[in-house]
Amino acid sequence: MLHIVLVEPQIPQNTGNIGRLCVATNSILHLIKPLGFSTNQKELKRAGLDYWQNLKVYEWENLDSFWESYPPNNAHFFFSTKARELHYEAQFQKECFLYFGREDKGLDSQILARFENQIYKLPMSALARSINLATCVGAVTYEALRQNGIYKEF
Repeated sequence: MLHIVLVEPQIPQNTGNIGRLCVATNSILHLIKPLGFSTNQKELKRAGLDYWQNLKVYEWENLDSFWESYPPNNAHFFFSTKARELHYEAQFQKECFLYFGREDKGLDSQILARFENQIYKLPMSALARSINLATCVGAVTYEALRQNGIYKEF
């Protein structure tokens, strides 16, 4: 089981698309507040289409409350454009936690410092600062599934 952890997401359409991806991959979505939108917003539901009703989604007041339930260990992976290692170099486990930061800032520097050996990025040309959050989540999710042979179960 994959856990997709969005830390303070700001754009409802991205979260809606990621929710749809979670349904398609049987992943759980965790939303860490504060959110830049209401989970009742029509843009969120529109991007998630009719999949939203099948989504396993949980909202958390902050990252500390999430970590009380899911203490960080080597099954927690963090994604940032500031990383040195590429996402396919990560050794994903069948149950792991994939963290993504807010669209405009990424993950907080304190998180990156704390987990410096668990940070990965997607390769991209120097012409781009970053790629869309939903695209990044999709690429990482399917790499984790591929590594564990989970995609064969669908």
